[in-house]
Amino acid sequence: MEGLGLLLIAATLLILLLLIALPTAFALGSIAVIMMFVLWGPSGLDLCTRRLYTMAQDFALVSVPLFVLMGTVLEKSEIAEDLYAAMHVWSGGIPGGLAVGTVLICMLFAAMTGLSAGATVTMGLVALPQMLSRGYSKELALGPIAAGGALGVLIPPSVTMILYAMIAQVSVGRVFMGGVVPGVILGLFFICYILLRGFLQPHLVPALPLEERFGWREKISSLKKVILPIALIIIVMGSIFAGIAAPTEAAAVGAAGAFLCAAVSRKFNWELIKESSFTALRVTSMAMWIYLGSTCFTTFVVASGLSDYISSALLQLPGGKWGVMISIQIVWLILGAFIDPWGIMMITAPIFCPVVKSLGFDLVWFGVIFVINMEMAFLTPPFGFNLFYLKGVTPEDISMTDIMRSVWAFVGCQALCLIVFILCPWLVLWLPGKMGI
Repeated sequence: MEGLGLLLIAATLLILLLLIALPTAFALGSIAVIMMFVLWGPSGLDLCTRRLYTMAQDFALVSVPLFVLMGTVLEKSEIAEDLYAAMHVWSGGIPGGLAVGTVLICMLFAAMTGLSAGATVTMGLVALPQMLSRGYSKELALGPIAAGGALGVLIPPSVTMILYAMIAQVSVGRVFMGGVVPGVILGLFFICYILLRGFLQPHLVPALPLEERFGWREKISSLKKVILPIALIIIVMGSIFAGIAAPTEAAAVGAAGAFLCAAVSRKFNWELIKESSFTALRVTSMAMWIYLGSTCFTTFVVASGLSDYISSALLQLPGGKWGVMISIQIVWLILGAFIDPWGIMMITAPIFCPVVKSLGFDLVWFGVIFVINMEMAFLTPPFGFNLFYLKGVTPEDISMTDIMRSVWAFVGCQALCLIVFILCPWLVLWLPGKMGI
């Protein structure tokens, strides 16, 4: 069967299966199994099962449940409340300080959980009422929460980065380190925007009154409860960077450290163990189904020659290798408005990664660029996850329109950041190049 015919059949099946609301993992896996059976009979299915068995033995997969468990335990230990209390004490005295503190907490939360939902929901419950009660505009109270929460997929340990590394067959640790500098810089972009609005329009983000501001004694005291979780982040990521531990080993240390943090904060109990374990099980199960579906689809794309056909078509685009890269970004932006980021990764990574590698681009850099692009998908309607996460925890007088209106300036910051890191790959690759492995 010709490449174009295969592509049309596979694309038609995918659209039909997604229209009947079949999860993307099952849709791609089903297409792969059906097409391989039609093309090669039972031997095609044997090829798929052999590939699945090989991929399932990858030791790095064990890091997914461990990192998720680490983040879940820290989240349920009310670490976020302690972090916000500390940020409130330190930054509340400047215009926009509470919003800046919210972004900083989301950055720390991202380094604890690896997912966007936890920070978005938690800050929606903890920070939003505080900002609204202090006279913050809806736009500058909602936007930092939605945008800051999206940093969970960029700042390691990111589950999205783990799945990408598995599909692209690159080092998980190097992809993690590649996300550190972009995650910090993007967070600083958000902070600079908030501070600029606070400088130009202080009435939209009023500072705490003088009588409510805190002295140095209170500021120092507020740090006591956040030292341990921050130290845990440094130990986990530092051990990966220094080459002392692989991501899986560091994840085990992180999970054990999270329980220690819970015990120190006197939140360690059977209920925390049960809820954290079930949450980790649900997220890990979803991630593993996505990985399995993607592996089946990748096997079909490669074995059928479809990847070579698409690669050849992409290489004919005008503008050379940068024309291909810009086209990929546009495809991701369009898909991000309608499909979840993990689904986009499953569909496009098996096709785009070989092309990008053949053009001389670094796959670690490409993965970080993908994640930055997907950050916009978390905020752009109609599918943006964080819009719906936030709506679920906001007061009734805040509409979905208010939430959507609040994110566009932050989407602009994300787009600017995407351009910066496309033009300056060294910013992404500098830290992985310094790793101790």
